[in-house]
Amino acid sequence: MRSIGSRSTRNLRPLYLALAMILGFNLLTPTIGWTQTRSPRVQEGYALLERGWVNDAITVFQQALRSTPQSLDARLGLAIAYQRAGQDANAWSAYQQVLSQDPQNRTALAAVGLLGGYRPEWQRQGIEALTTLLTLQPDNRQARAQRALLHGYQGDFAAAIADYEQVLPTNPEAAVVLEAAQVYTYSGDVAQGLALFRRYLAINPTLPIAAVPAYARALQETGDVAAAIEVLQSRLHADTNATEIRTALATAYAANNQPKQALEVLEPLRGQNNAALPLARALSTIGRQSRDVSLTEEAVALYRQVLQSTASPTPGLLTEIADVWSELPASSADALALYDQLAAQDPQNQSLQVKQRLLRYQLGQIGWQELHRELQQVLQPLPTALPKQRAIAQALIRLDSPDPALQPIYEQLLAAGVPFLQFRIAQMELRQNESAAARQALAAYRATAVGSQDPAAELLLAEIERQEGNLEASARRYATIAEQTSQPAIRQSALRGLAGIRLAQQQPEAALAIYQQLRAEEPQNLALTLGEAAVAYTLQQLSLSEAEAILKQGLAQPLSPNSPPELFLLVGALPPAAERAALYDQILSIQPDQFAVNRRWVQYWAERDPQRAEARVADLLSQYPDSVAVYFLQGELAQTLGNLDQASDAYTTILARQPQNPDALAALAGVRFQQRRYADATRLYQQVLALKPNDPETRRLLAELQAAQDQRVTALQELQELQQQPATSDAQMHQRLQDLQIDFLQRRGFQPSWERY
Repeated sequence: MRSIGSRSTRNLRPLYLALAMILGFNLLTPTIGWTQTRSPRVQEGYALLERGWVNDAITVFQQALRSTPQSLDARLGLAIAYQRAGQDANAWSAYQQVLSQDPQNRTALAAVGLLGGYRPEWQRQGIEALTTLLTLQPDNRQARAQRALLHGYQGDFAAAIADYEQVLPTNPEAAVVLEAAQVYTYSGDVAQGLALFRRYLAINPTLPIAAVPAYARALQETGDVAAAIEVLQSRLHADTNATEIRTALATAYAANNQPKQALEVLEPLRGQNNAALPLARALSTIGRQSRDVSLTEEAVALYRQVLQSTASPTPGLLTEIADVWSELPASSADALALYDQLAAQDPQNQSLQVKQRLLRYQLGQIGWQELHRELQQVLQPLPTALPKQRAIAQALIRLDSPDPALQPIYEQLLAAGVPFLQFRIAQMELRQNESAAARQALAAYRATAVGSQDPAAELLLAEIERQEGNLEASARRYATIAEQTSQPAIRQSALRGLAGIRLAQQQPEAALAIYQQLRAEEPQNLALTLGEAAVAYTLQQLSLSEAEAILKQGLAQPLSPNSPPELFLLVGALPPAAERAALYDQILSIQPDQFAVNRRWVQYWAERDPQRAEARVADLLSQYPDSVAVYFLQGELAQTLGNLDQASDAYTTILARQPQNPDALAALAGVRFQQRRYADATRLYQQVLALKPNDPETRRLLAELQAAQDQRVTALQELQELQQQPATSDAQMHQRLQDLQIDFLQRRGFQPSWERY
């Protein structure tokens, strides 16, 4: 989250002088340390200040201090004179000397609090001074408003909002409302920020230019991107050199799916050293939204420049830099170093600890399970302050595939008002096979301004439909997203989802075509390479050794639920093998619902420890009682172990839920074949053919059924016809035909010509 204190405060001098009046800071008459018996020189200095002859007053106070170095009145007068003259550094130093003599001098405390907003390195001491003043004057709402502002500059939004919650109900001056609007907006509470902006505009119809970017952000993040663009465009036309306006307009264009316009607006800022920070912010935002790594890399370099040129960066700025650096592998280690530094300074900051853990996991320093254990420890108990909860929520949304064990924490954090948490909860519900609850959480997300425009919501809805078994509806949704989106990353995600549906529909050729198309567009994408390999191997277009070599590439990165789903697809496509037994365990420890991998695990152990395999299937049934995939697994294992009645029950259960499931019909037909219930098997295979006309495997099995019932001529004719089709003509088919021909001839007393010698 951006710190509002990282912008230049030198340009805000008129605002601060106005605030001095608002705060009631008397810059002429000391309130503590003043005596009735001033020396003549000190009285002369204050008289000169009253007349506005500031430079003359400075000279007089300096002379007074040379004669009486311990005179508090003279030192305080000199500090006030320096401040009136705009000599900030001298004023700051002089007030510090006053406080060293009189730590509770209210004039000095107030002035240090005011000056604290002038330079980032003074902000902490300004906060400390105002805190001391508030212990002396708890009802000093002006001092509390100034402390809130300084907390906002530091990026400590929880403390800032705690102060504003006491100030805002007292009908403060418009300037205080305006600063509060910016703090609330940058803290993430854009709804309250927008309400405060409107409260200010009701009094003053024109916003100061420094506040316009925050106002536009509040509009943008509450769903009114068009209004944000309009406001920013009008102000930029009035002042083409307004850097903050320009960068805010660029991010608004990006949010409106206009990346080209966004980059065009930023072009004049490139190469300007004084624009490095706002340009870095804009580029990182646009890069994140468009998934353009080159823009993020540029932002990372600019942030390095900013850090090197900033003498005393605020915690808010350091956090902002670390957040962006953490997005790229090349700068992640540096980001972790910053998080560690910040956490050491603020060990109670739970959002920082969350970011630390997530980055350590990404760097391979901790595993997936350890990450979740540590997150549960860090987040117990949750803070009660909403700004702190919001910071934690914003940190947690980086976790792409959270463990459902964290769901109670996410639900507690919903009050913080971070809409994307509902999306994460929907994902967790879906992982637990709770599609209705997933739909409900997703609907709550889509009801928000952000969620209503987020294409990720449509992608998740398509995945919910897939899990519910409505494959065609899911396929249509994925195809529509891919056709209509202007975002390459969303299009790719939709097409990968569509490839998964085609595999589930027993259309591997269609899935392979999708992966080949995507690979041609992005040949270096490992996820696409893994997906293409998995499908090509299934279609016997890739050898086992070639597929295993590609799998090795995929395993170069640490396994996690965030690993490409195509990695798990490839593991599930390869035959069960002892050398992959440990891999199966690793995958299932982080994603126990990977049914293709569960299938290989069960197949592997069925040969070595059948009871262990059966226990695994029983456990899966208890966890996923509504999962068709688990019943398929139960049926297959039962067939392997010769328990045909249990296999029959498993496939019958599937058909009770999905009567037209061709795989379940074919599997039950296979069981009936083994049970020698040939008529039932034939009927079931014919049902499969009605759903999948001319399916070569089903026709082959029907031919085998005919052969088993001694209808060998019919079987031979069917297999010969199938052999004429290139897709089904292979050595196995040729051998089976030859066996049937031999048997047919031998039954009639002939010896085949190829067996005479």
